[in-house]
Amino acid sequence: MMRSLARAALALLLVAAGAAHLTTLRRGFRIAVPDWTTRLLRADKDTVVVVSGVVEVLLGVALAVLPRERVRIGVAIAAFFVAVFPGNVHHWRTRASVPGLDTDAKRFARLFLQPVLVAWALWATRRP
Repeated sequence: MMRSLARAALALLLVAAGAAHLTTLRRGFRIAVPDWTTRLLRADKDTVVVVSGVVEVLLGVALAVLPRERVRIGVAIAAFFVAVFPGNVHHWRTRASVPGLDTDAKRFARLFLQPVLVAWALWATRRP
């Protein structure tokens, strides 16, 4: 029961965060994209934000509608959270403000949320 609730909450979080990347917070999320990412991916910051938002939405929907694939989806979600961590570090190091993360303390605390998200994804999706 707890894992089912955790999966549902994680799916909602992913869809909501992904939607925010595509709409209201799109501009602010560009600040968190490190310059080296645009060179590596050969894409501008807006494209990185949009693609990451689409991936988040797809992962959230997949988690909700593909229960037989939940272990694989959980690993993919955890890998996504690891992949975006450099953006969190960049955001903290540059001290740039975005909605909800407008102080050094909040940006620093956000770094510690990422391992929690990875653990949540793996725990909520593992087989009983």
